[in-house]
Amino acid sequence: MSIDSILVLGVNHKTAPVEVREQLAFTDDPESPFRNMKTIPGCTEFCFLSTCNRVEVIFASSNQEETIRGIKNFLFAGSNVSEKEIDNFIYLHKGSEAINHLYRVASSLDSMVVGEPQILGQLKDAYRDSSQRDCTGVVLNRLLHKAFSVAKRVRTETNIGGSAVSISYAAVELARKIFGNLKGKRVLLVGAGEMAELAAEHLINQGISEVIVANRTLERAIKLAKRFNGKAVGLAELHEQMEIVDIMVSSTGASDLILHQKDVKPIMRQRKNRPLFLIDIAVPRDLDPKINDLDNIYLYDVDDLSHVVEANKSEREQEAARAQRIVEEETLKFLQWIEEMQLTPTITALRRKANTIAQAELAKTLGNFDFSSKEKKSIEKMAGSIINKLLHDPILFLKNTHSSEDKSEKLDVTRKIFALNENSEKDS
Repeated sequence: MSIDSILVLGVNHKTAPVEVREQLAFTDDPESPFRNMKTIPGCTEFCFLSTCNRVEVIFASSNQEETIRGIKNFLFAGSNVSEKEIDNFIYLHKGSEAINHLYRVASSLDSMVVGEPQILGQLKDAYRDSSQRDCTGVVLNRLLHKAFSVAKRVRTETNIGGSAVSISYAAVELARKIFGNLKGKRVLLVGAGEMAELAAEHLINQGISEVIVANRTLERAIKLAKRFNGKAVGLAELHEQMEIVDIMVSSTGASDLILHQKDVKPIMRQRKNRPLFLIDIAVPRDLDPKINDLDNIYLYDVDDLSHVVEANKSEREQEAARAQRIVEEETLKFLQWIEEMQLTPTITALRRKANTIAQAELAKTLGNFDFSSKEKKSIEKMAGSIINKLLHDPILFLKNTHSSEDKSEKLDVTRKIFALNENSEKDS
């Protein structure tokens, strides 16, 4: 497999607004990506990654044009995005750019909040889901595992996680800026997943007086609420709880809005228009954007959170620069591995053919003369030395390549000159 056959195609928070990204969520049918992409021509290996801020396919293809078209069609099949608009939102990386991009994603250099730790876990989950369904092979298995080790090295050798914040923490920072002081405030977490848990941890540290957890599955709500000495309620009690809280963080996996503008109007009358801060960190969104038009309500979604993280930008960028150097170094190492993987079969076949010829000629020569054991060893050693010296320049010729096209051409020429293709066929 050549370096250029490794690709990454997707959309993220930099290239597409939340209105587009939420149409690419596959919460209703999580098996759909694996089922559909397996049928795309040329898609020999793939890993499907879907998070709040990105939907990406890391893949290897022998027929790139057809595979790219197939993946585009699949990703946008259920959306209202026109064919002309698709290219405005997606990005496509090939070869070394694809490897570099994946390492940046794993190391959180490409995240909305640089340094946030969630993306590595999400990438590991995506790889596990793909590999368990036999969607990955030798190349992507090694590439993904290497991405995990690169991320670990970045965390160990830089302080990128020290000044960075997660999406959840960015939401809390925004709440602190609006209220000034969060001590004594009540918070309602809608959804009991990882994002809600992280938000609760940060809010507790800011002095929140009470945590209320609302979830479709009451058992999960109770489990999370217990951890923070809070209270668990069912989603049916959502409106009632909104009358008494100051902040609501919504991060459910619902495929549609859970709260509309018409639902909130009577709630605000009961609250006597006390300010209510709503943070929607779900994709697709949980909360109707029109809610923000109501008085004394402050609604922010995941795209709005990008403004909060600017405060620590200079320090994070300094650490990110160090992390990027690690990514560049590790990208070169992977490229070298790909090159060696391409060269090894030809170099092995070349050495095998030379040794086979030498052994046949040695057998004929040594059989016709009465050499001593010491003399035979000297002749065999000389034959081996001749082989090494003769093969030195052809092997050097193969290794000194500057592009995949150059390498492919040199491999083809070498195999033709030494008749390695014919030799391989005879051996088989």
